[in-house]
Amino acid sequence: MPAPLTPAIFIDRDGTLMEEADYCSHPDQVRVIPGVSEALRALQSAGFRLVVVTNQSGIGRGYYTVADYEAVQARLLALLGDGLIAATYFCPEAPEANSPRRKPSPEMVFEAARDLGLDLARSWFIGDKAIDVQCGHAAGTRAILVQTGHGHAADAGRAEFVAKDFASAAAFILRPADASP
Repeated sequence: MPAPLTPAIFIDRDGTLMEEADYCSHPDQVRVIPGVSEALRALQSAGFRLVVVTNQSGIGRGYYTVADYEAVQARLLALLGDGLIAATYFCPEAPEANSPRRKPSPEMVFEAARDLGLDLARSWFIGDKAIDVQCGHAAGTRAILVQTGHGHAADAGRAEFVAKDFASAAAFILRPADASP
């Protein structure tokens, strides 16, 4: 009998986990949004796998290199704490490249689901842009728009919830089943 699939939280990076830095290219620019690490631990303790899904068009635009992206990502993971993020998927292409992996396409979420044995129907996508909500829905997850980063100006579209920040999004997901939103 195959192992049961695990629910996940798919998370946009810039503006959701860390402060928006406008094409963040250096580890010194990484600032984790308050409450994120604790919220990630609570979600992980509740049985969710945590997966970062991020467009990094600054690479395709020539603003920074893959090595720069990897240094920023390593700094973020170090600041968040060991063992929280199960995997990270990124799309380096600029929007005009029409990459099949670039959000709002759900392809990176599908890759993660295949790689990690994830149950998309029991999963959530959290991000600060409408494309994050669209990506989550296209992949078959529920979606939350956070108002950090670009979220204060984003159209919530069909988001199941609009949260002031990542910690509030996590609290919404972890609320008791009989609690109203």
